[in-house]
Amino acid sequence: MGSPRVVVGMSGGVDSSVTAALLKEQGYQVIGMTLRLWSEEHLGLDNRCCTTDAVGDARSIAGQLQIPHYTVDAKQIFHETVVSAFIEGYQKGITPNPCLTCNRHIRWGFMYQRARALGADYMATGHYARLRENRNGKVQLLKGVDPDKDQSYVLYMLSQDDLRHTLLPLGDYTKYEVRKMAEEFQLPAAHRPDSQDLCFLGGDDYRDFLLRNQPTVHHPGPILDTEGEKLGEHQGLAFFTIGQRKGLGISPPRPHYVLGKDPERNALLVGTRDELGQSSLQARDVHWVSGSAPEAPLKAEIKIRYTAPAREGVVTPQPDQKAKVQFPEPLRDITPGQAAVFYQGEICLGGGIIQGTSP
Repeated sequence: MGSPRVVVGMSGGVDSSVTAALLKEQGYQVIGMTLRLWSEEHLGLDNRCCTTDAVGDARSIAGQLQIPHYTVDAKQIFHETVVSAFIEGYQKGITPNPCLTCNRHIRWGFMYQRARALGADYMATGHYARLRENRNGKVQLLKGVDPDKDQSYVLYMLSQDDLRHTLLPLGDYTKYEVRKMAEEFQLPAAHRPDSQDLCFLGGDDYRDFLLRNQPTVHHPGPILDTEGEKLGEHQGLAFFTIGQRKGLGISPPRPHYVLGKDPERNALLVGTRDELGQSSLQARDVHWVSGSAPEAPLKAEIKIRYTAPAREGVVTPQPDQKAKVQFPEPLRDITPGQAAVFYQGEICLGGGIIQGTSP
């Protein structure tokens, strides 16, 4: 029996490069794989995950590590699943998180299938999260040790089968330690800055992207306060998100924030800071990492956005892969389309997509 074979998703950046180097050092048969993802190439905009330079860097690093490297065209499926869902979400008045869709359908869908076709036992990425098997034989998803880089939030949808065939070697390290290791491995990506924007926007503003790719999002309508009074006119619900204060184009006596959207009336709903915030949310498409939902409500810490701090609450599982989350006090930024992810300490229990709120 030879050593296990693992396919590493390589972007040319520091995290995936160190992932490949660590796994090779640990004795795995490592294969590098870079996906070519859709972008607006006709406008000269690259997908930040796979620019021409990034693909070249990934190939060069694979050569340096003396591992095979494959570049795989995933443009069509990426557009059909990730980009289309992003556009459709904004059309429906929600604020989607395309990274969640990408992880489910592209990384642990399309790329995982390609990895298995190459005879790989595992797939690995540079995500900052950890895996651990508990005494019942279930694989647990844990937060990364670096609280500033923990990415378990975007992995909550992975199944037990996914997790059993996944390696996440960076979860035990801080970003600083990863960069130091990159220096020790003499990797050229050691000090490359992290990308912060959505990869397929190519550094552009999402509003401009939507206008180019779905002009109907420019759909003017009323801006209404909680009493139903019209305060102004918006240029499209897609251009606003819950909790937004700046850029509303109105001048009431007190600062106003976006409270919600009413697609049926094409109305943007605004109110004062005191009116902003909800104490519960409804989640759909709820996935439990263990593979089964709890039989009773449970206390947990809940993150309602990737960058949001976790808040204590009670999660009540419901039929049809739904759950209700109740908080002891109102939260300001509960946003339909984002994920609510449930934790108990360092363990990620699961999560779902925020469908709506209630007072």
